[in-house]
Amino acid sequence: MTREMFTAQYFARVHEFMETARAEEPVFLTRQVSGVPTWVVTRYDDVRALLTDDRLRKDSVQLGEILRAKLVEAGHKPEIGTLLGPNMLNADPPDHSRLRLLLAKEFTARRIARLRPFTERLTDELLAAYEGQDGPVDLADGFAVALPALVISELLGVPGADRHEFQGWTGALLSGDPRLSMPANAKIEAYFKELIRAKSEQPGEDLLSAMTLASEQEDRLSADELLSAAVLLLVAGHETTANLISAGIRRLLTEPGLAGQLLSDAPAVVEELLRLDSPVMLATFRFTVEDIEIGGVAIPKGELVQLSVGSANRDAARFEHGDRFDLDRGGRGHVAFGHGLHHCLGAPLARLEGEVALTALARQFPDARLAVPVDQLPHRRAAIMNGYSEMPVLLGARAVVTNS
Repeated sequence: MTREMFTAQYFARVHEFMETARAEEPVFLTRQVSGVPTWVVTRYDDVRALLTDDRLRKDSVQLGEILRAKLVEAGHKPEIGTLLGPNMLNADPPDHSRLRLLLAKEFTARRIARLRPFTERLTDELLAAYEGQDGPVDLADGFAVALPALVISELLGVPGADRHEFQGWTGALLSGDPRLSMPANAKIEAYFKELIRAKSEQPGEDLLSAMTLASEQEDRLSADELLSAAVLLLVAGHETTANLISAGIRRLLTEPGLAGQLLSDAPAVVEELLRLDSPVMLATFRFTVEDIEIGGVAIPKGELVQLSVGSANRDAARFEHGDRFDLDRGGRGHVAFGHGLHHCLGAPLARLEGEVALTALARQFPDARLAVPVDQLPHRRAAIMNGYSEMPVLLGARAVVTNS
C-alpha cells in the first residue's frame, strides 16, 4: 500500500502524519511530487542504523541513473538538478572522504567563529528594522530566512543583495516538482558558473574563492564538483537554519518560561529545538544496493529510500513524550544533523545562528506574541524540509537597543 505524502493536508499535519506512520506502517512506500516511488523509514532505531548501513548508498552516478529511469517512468524528462550532482552529500567513500576533507579544510571552526560578530551585528540590524511597527510583521522572510541567507552569502562570497533572487531558486529546487525545480536549477547553475569565473580571476577571502583556488591549484575538484558543492552550501547553508529559527520563534512565543531558559542556556534550548522541530524532515535520497529488509518490510535492490530524521527525533521509543519540549532530556541522541559519515558539516554554524537569533529576539522584544493561532501558521511546502512559510508576530516595544 502506498501512503500519500506532500499534500496540503500532509504539510499542515506532518508530525501527526509521521506519528501515525510510526505506529501503523513505520516503513512505507510513497510517491514524490514528481511521482517517483520512494520508501520512507520513520522509527528512530531504524533511521539511526540505516544512516550508517552500507546497503544504502549515495553515489551520485548510480543515484542519477536510478532517478532518471524512475522520472521517465513517471512521465518526466530524465533530468536531475545540480543538488543531486557530485557533491559530498551524494558520495560514498572514497569520493566522499575526498570531497568532505576539502570542504572541511576551508569550512573551519576558526572561519565560523569569525562569523559570530557579523551574525550578531546583522541580527541587531534586522530586528532594529522592526522597531516602532504596531501591526503584525512576518518574521519568517525578514528575519528567520534573511539572517542565515545573508550569513551564508558572507561566508561563500555571494552578494547579499542577491538573496531574494536565490531564495526563489532554492525554494523551487526543494519543491520536488521538476516543472519548478529544473528551470530554477538552470538559473542557479548559470549564476554560480559566472560567480566561480569571477572568483577565479579575482579571488577574495571567502569560502568560494578558497574552493575555486584549491580546485585550480591542487586538481582536487572537477568543475562539476565545484559547482555542485557551491549550490549545496548555499541551499543547505540557509534553508535548514531558516527552519530552525522560525520554529524557535514559534516555541519562544508559545512555551511558557522558554524565554528565561533561552537566555540562561541557549545551547541547550537550541538542541531541544533541533530534536523536536527538526529543520529537515526527510534525509536526502539513498538507494539500495541489494535486497534488504527493514522493520519487516522487504525493499528490493535499486530502490530509493529516505530516512525521516524528523520523525525519528519524536519517536517515543527513544524519547519519552517525544512531542513535548523538555530540556531535562539533555538534547543528546537526536539525528537532526544526521549521523555517521554524512553528519552535517555546517552544524556548528546552524547552532551559532540559532542561538544568536533567538536570544536577541527574546531580549529585544520580550512582549512579542504570535499574531495568529499557532495552528494557523502555514507550513512550507518543500518536500524534505520542515518549517513555516510565514511567521506573523506582534512584537510590542523594543526593550533593548543594541550597540552599533
